[in-house]
Amino acid sequence: MNVKGSSGVENEYIKKHHKHEIKDNQCTSFLIKHVKAPVHLVWSLVRRFDQPQIYKPFISRCVVHGNMEIGTLREVDVKSGLPATTSTERLELLDDDEHILSVKFIGGDHRLMNYLSTVSVHPEVIEGGPGSMVIESFVVDVPHGNTKDETCYFVEALIKCNLASLADVSEGLAREDG
Repeated sequence: MNVKGSSGVENEYIKKHHKHEIKDNQCTSFLIKHVKAPVHLVWSLVRRFDQPQIYKPFISRCVVHGNMEIGTLREVDVKSGLPATTSTERLELLDDDEHILSVKFIGGDHRLMNYLSTVSVHPEVIEGGPGSMVIESFVVDVPHGNTKDETCYFVEALIKCNLASLADVSEGLAREDG
C-alpha cells in the first residue's frame, strides 16, 4: 500500500502499524503530524490513556476503570459543541517499545460506531534537532444518512485538532526542557 503524498519512510510505518480491516460500510484514513519535540516527550503524552485531555481539546474529563492493561476502559466526557457528550473507550494496544497506542470506542453518546484509532510516534530530525513523526489512523462505520467522504472529513477534522494540540503541548514542553 503506497499512500499518496507520503514518503517511503512514512509508507513503511503505515504498512507496519496502521493495518485496518475495512468493511463496506466503513471509512478509513490516516494523518501525519511532524512535531519539533523528541519522541520520548511526545510519547509521554500520547500514551496517557488515562489522561487524553492533556492534549485533546474536546475532552473535558476522563475516568479510567482498570490499571492500564489491554482491555482497560475509560469514560470520556466531551466538551459541548460536538455532536456527542460521552464516549466509552477500550485500550486495545499500548506498546512503549514501538510507541503505539490503539483505542476502540465501545459505547457512548456519539455517532462514531466501531471506531478504532491507532497512533504511532516515530523519531525524525526536524531542522537539525530531535523531532517526532506522529501518525494517526482510524476506521469507523459510516453513520446512516452520511457518506464515506463526509464521515472521513469529520473524523479527520477532529484528529487534525488533536494533533495540532499535541504538537503545541509537546513543543512547549521541549522548549521548557531545552
